[in-house]
Amino acid sequence: MTKQQMAYLACTAVVLASGLGAAPSADHRSVHVVRAGQSIQKAVDSAKRGDTVLVRPGTYHESVRITVSDLTLRGADARSTVIVPGTATGDTCAKAGNGICVTGTDSSPVRGVTVTSLTIRGFAKQGLWASGTDRLTVRRVTSEKNGQWGIASERSVRGKFVHNIAKDNGDAGLFLSNTVDTEEGARDTKGTVVRHNLLSGNRIGITVRRLRNLTVARNEATGNCAAVFVVGDENKPRIGAIKVRRNYIHANNKSCPKTPRLPALQGSGIVLTGAEDTHVTRNRVEDNVGTSPLSGGIVLFKSFVGALSENNEVRDNVVLRNGPSDLANRDTGKNNSFRGNTCAVSEPAGMC
Repeated sequence: MTKQQMAYLACTAVVLASGLGAAPSADHRSVHVVRAGQSIQKAVDSAKRGDTVLVRPGTYHESVRITVSDLTLRGADARSTVIVPGTATGDTCAKAGNGICVTGTDSSPVRGVTVTSLTIRGFAKQGLWASGTDRLTVRRVTSEKNGQWGIASERSVRGKFVHNIAKDNGDAGLFLSNTVDTEEGARDTKGTVVRHNLLSGNRIGITVRRLRNLTVARNEATGNCAAVFVVGDENKPRIGAIKVRRNYIHANNKSCPKTPRLPALQGSGIVLTGAEDTHVTRNRVEDNVGTSPLSGGIVLFKSFVGALSENNEVRDNVVLRNGPSDLANRDTGKNNSFRGNTCAVSEPAGMC
């Protein structure tokens, strides 16, 4: 090798080294470790986009509010990292009675947040509350014994709610809605997914209210008063374009008293009310028995504000030992089809 070639290689090495030194190290992402006795919120407040807040095993007496995009809040696992109520401070999440809040706005959503591998227990309102989010992921979270909803989301798109446990919450284990404080038509979720969750001991396992373009698949719901509600009203656009498929819905026979919005509940499997273009397919719905107007395996019911269920498809489900009926069309809406289902009793007769 000539001296000229050696000089060239040395120069090239210097340039490459300079370039590597200038490159950001792992995009400047940091891991903020929180140990028992420390504050999760303090770590979240110091985090930047792309960072991870890693919460070690322990019980943490606080609420946590996330407003930074691309943040991951990760516990050790749902058995050992537990968040319970603490002393409510000036923070809006704690004052509202919620455990974890992920909050943005319609014009400035919080994007790409992940909450995973922890338990949220015993809050007066919601275990996890999300509003104004885009691509929120809630995974392997246990939300239990909260006063209203276990995991709830409004004004949000492209969410993923997967492999969670929601149990013994005062209302819905999982609650997804367009808004909770205004009257408006259904919002397009742009493909939100609710999959592989376990819902037990709640008033309602999963409530989908005034939304479009959403999938509820491969969940198990048992021991609730009602398993899955798809709920619409008179506003436009209507709730619809929803897929409810391959869920295991069994023995949702807990008894719940009536509320100002609903009658007493017991023994409801999958209920559509005021919905359109919803496909209920390949679910297994068994042993849901009650005497409520909404009781039965798979039920179409006219909305309490008069909205009809129309153009829905109930197909290829196994629906057995439900009472008073396996399949029930208690609506007067048009073009609802029932075909290919395995069942024994239907309203009206002849759908099995």
